[in-house]
Amino acid sequence: MPEVSNLFVVLMGIGTVFFGLICIIFLSMIMSAVCRSAGGKAAAADPVPMPAAPGGNAAAIPNRQALIAAVSAAIAEDLGTDISGIRILSVKKL
Repeated sequence: MPEVSNLFVVLMGIGTVFFGLICIIFLSMIMSAVCRSAGGKAAAADPVPMPAAPGGNAAAIPNRQALIAAVSAAIAEDLGTDISGIRILSVKKL
């Protein structure tokens, strides 16, 4: 059995990798074209309306002080500091 040189092995490996990458690029381009042609018309036909933003006072947080105390305790525990060193400036309901 003839001996295979190291340079041949390296060039075959690099060639195989780049051939595979080129095949993946072409397959993704083909799939992109197929998806654009199949789904492009349906998505453009009926746009989805955006929901209205909630009002400022309508979303009041019940037990605000208890919530702030619990959040402060959890942050202090995670950071390994004293709870008196943590200040929460604002809390908003998302």
